[in-house]
Amino acid sequence: VQLQAFGGGAVQAGGSLTLRCEAIGGVVINSMGWFRQGTGKQREMVAAITRGGSTNYADSVQGRFIISRNNAKNMVYLQMNNLKPEDTAVYYCAAQYGTNFYARDSRKYDSWGQGTKVTVSS
Repeated sequence: VQLQAFGGGAVQAGGSLTLRCEAIGGVVINSMGWFRQGTGKQREMVAAITRGGSTNYADSVQGRFIISRNNAKNMVYLQMNNLKPEDTAVYYCAAQYGTNFYARDSRKYDSWGQGTKVTVSS
């Protein structure tokens, strides 16, 4: 499956952005996640969601970001509110094909999108 991420951009602190990721291909995807990697930092999970709608969020975004998906359209979304400068990073969507939900372990994801950059200025 090929993942294509869209929606990054530059915003001021306190602003909002919505990222979108489309999965193209015939594989049934169970879980999907958003990860991010800031300059000089390790890649970290931001949010993940199962096919049934169970979610998992990083503590740093809990209450500000919302992950959702449309299974019929093979789309996953990340609504980011009250953005902070520390949210600046390249954001990647990823997909797991298996039935187990390993939300935070990047090694458990089978496919990755190309990344979309988010810049938050103070």
